[in-house]
Amino acid sequence: MKPQLLALLLAAGTAGLSTCALAHGRPAGRVTVPAAPPQTARQDTTAEKMLAFQRSNGGWPKAVNEVKVDYRHRFSPADLANARRDASQEDATIDNNATTREITYLASAFSTTQNPAYRQAAERGIGYLLKMQQPSGGFPQYYPDARFYRAQITYNDNAMVRVLQVLKAVADKKGDFALVDASLVAPAQKAVAQGVQCILKTQYVQHGRLTAWGAQHDRVTLLPCKARAFELASLSGDESVGIVEFLLTLDQPSPAVRQAITAAVAWFEASKIENTAVQDITDPSQPKGRDRVMVPQPGSTVWARFYDLDTNQPIYVGRDGVKHARLADIEVERRTGYVYAGTWPAKLLTRDYPKWQQKWGRN
Repeated sequence: MKPQLLALLLAAGTAGLSTCALAHGRPAGRVTVPAAPPQTARQDTTAEKMLAFQRSNGGWPKAVNEVKVDYRHRFSPADLANARRDASQEDATIDNNATTREITYLASAFSTTQNPAYRQAAERGIGYLLKMQQPSGGFPQYYPDARFYRAQITYNDNAMVRVLQVLKAVADKKGDFALVDASLVAPAQKAVAQGVQCILKTQYVQHGRLTAWGAQHDRVTLLPCKARAFELASLSGDESVGIVEFLLTLDQPSPAVRQAITAAVAWFEASKIENTAVQDITDPSQPKGRDRVMVPQPGSTVWARFYDLDTNQPIYVGRDGVKHARLADIEVERRTGYVYAGTWPAKLLTRDYPKWQQKWGRN
């Protein structure tokens, strides 16, 4: 465009604006361009559901009215509104991956969407974990609900281990957790250190020898304790694996941590049930037409879920709370509805512990 024409157009535009402004009783001035409307934060469908179910204390329930919270389920707006109205419920827990799964997902969702609501919810969840830690360094199954065995130190189903994994990620500013509030780092570091000390203090001493851990430990005495009728105070061939796997992740492990790992591995070796396998079979004589049995199988090794605290022999317990020496001696409902034997330590013994030994065993 020629300079002369451009000047004429600009002059005409300015004159028109001035005349218009004066006609409306305002002094002439520069044109104000309206601000662009704020961008709506990107949303993640699953994260939005998690926001609805978060409790006021920062944690999440594993079930509502005895129905498992499954974020794959399609929730109606009314369902989500009802969940928000339940925010004051004191049913938050770390059982069955609750709370730790939401924190982890929301941290990832924030990294992807940059939606600040997701980071804030994850940070509140982390705050809940920090708040629920007990003076022993342990974590209860539920908080603040302290009924039954819910207030005991809970290794069952790796509940406490998952909490420590999340807090260690915060402490190490690892991955998506590098984006959370920096003020959470120091408390997370302290919580992890206290959690490790709890693990060391709760490792069971059997006739003068360090062994493994129970699924639950008393929050005061730190000894293995009972949960449900078929979960007696005992040593666990399952949960002890998750504890050792966590200890293997610690950088520059202390002599006490190394001793705990070595002793637990020795216990796993001594507690093998060799040349045995667990099989699910068809059995028309049973109420549901099936059964679970332990059978001889050369070269196969399994471990019991529970071992007697005194004899270190495998124990199998039904709903009557009575110890038995054989899986076949308890009711079929428990045999098929609960896992009493498995191969849980196999990968630890054949791969993870040898790798750890190469790195730290002789340092």
